[in-house]
Amino acid sequence: MRPAASSETGGTGRRAAVTFAARLGFEDVRHAYHGKPTIRGVTLTAEPGEVLCLLGPSGSGKTTLLRIAAGIEAQSQGRVVINDREVAGPDVFLPPEKRGIGLMFQDFALFPHMTILKNVQFGLTALPAREAAAEAMVALERVGLSRYAQSYPHVLSGGEQQRVALARALAPRPGVLLMDEPFSGLDSRLKDTIRADTLAILRESRATAIVVTHDAEEAMRMADRIALLREGRLVQVGTADELYRRPADLFAAGFFSEINEFSGRVRAGMVETPLGAVPAGGLAEEAACSAAVRLSAVDVRETGGAIPARILSRRFLGVVEMLELAVPGSDQPVRARIRADLLPTGVREVTVNVKPHDILVFEKER
Repeated sequence: MRPAASSETGGTGRRAAVTFAARLGFEDVRHAYHGKPTIRGVTLTAEPGEVLCLLGPSGSGKTTLLRIAAGIEAQSQGRVVINDREVAGPDVFLPPEKRGIGLMFQDFALFPHMTILKNVQFGLTALPAREAAAEAMVALERVGLSRYAQSYPHVLSGGEQQRVALARALAPRPGVLLMDEPFSGLDSRLKDTIRADTLAILRESRATAIVVTHDAEEAMRMADRIALLREGRLVQVGTADELYRRPADLFAAGFFSEINEFSGRVRAGMVETPLGAVPAGGLAEEAACSAAVRLSAVDVRETGGAIPARILSRRFLGVVEMLELAVPGSDQPVRARIRADLLPTGVREVTVNVKPHDILVFEKER
């Protein structure tokens, strides 16, 4: 039975109707296009009421994984399970409309010939027309667009169309909401506001949400947990704090921030880098390794640092400045991101400090 719609009000509109959040799991899921693997044995679970972001570069498999969850694509191996019920597996394949999921596409996919109300009402075919219209209006009120109910999509801005698409996806109160790059088409100035509004609505509706994005900062802003993908494999799963502070490998470290990368070798349990020595973290003696230092971890001061450096270039970016530095022992410039105006104008000779815990060491990728 569908839960009753909430009529509770707050702020400028009604609250989102509450759903029964579902658990969605991928179990050793594999997929290929024309014989080329795109998903390579992914096992992952989105917990009830959780916002899980699938993060990775283009071609990492995140959208394919979302399409498999939706039932738009079929995996070649493994299972998709919703609340312990298999919806896709060796002998089962439920179509999208039988899975209790909501879909929100990158381009919003609104029907131009339908009013805003009819667009939101589109997925409520199981209800009588009057009740479906009432539910759709509740969803529109929650996203602040009830005044446009009888208008058509072309009169709305991109941000408003995004909110209509969200209202439509949530109107049937799905147990899982799947969102494919939902903010990629928005003006960069709008993204922060729309993301915050969307997250508030997701929290209020209590639906489980799986959000695809290639933007690490966006994932960190939205997600309870992040699943980082690369070439169809799951690299690391955890909170934003865990992935940022304890990246599993060099790829993970570089995906969440710009890094300086150095090659080294373990000697006497230590790794020497141009920015200091650091414990090898259990790597074998003489093992080849990579060391990474985030740009923000390079502390540049006019005097008092442990390492002499020379400024090669300096670019003002408003709140911060980007520096390229020549540092002894490095055959490539060391980049730093520092607070603007920390250094006097025209200074060339400076010093650098990096705390040992800000030097991340990984076994060399083969």
